[in-house]
Amino acid sequence: MQGNMSHKELHYLEDCLKAEQLAIHKCNFFGSESQDREVSEICMNMSNRHQQHYNTLLQHLQNRNRGIQ
Repeated sequence: MQGNMSHKELHYLEDCLKAEQLAIHKCNFFGSESQDREVSEICMNMSNRHQQHYNTLLQHLQNRNRGIQ
């Protein structure tokens, strides 16, 4: 991408980051509350995947702020 991100694009990215944070929180909660070990493991794996998504989005934003494209 070239140029600066628009306000709308930054707002969308912020929404995506918030959605990933919420997904991480929910997966951690359900994973810790489940009595079924397999369900708990699935939830924790999903939490890890959402954390990866969050980190990737954040890294793109940070790189963008540093001018790395």
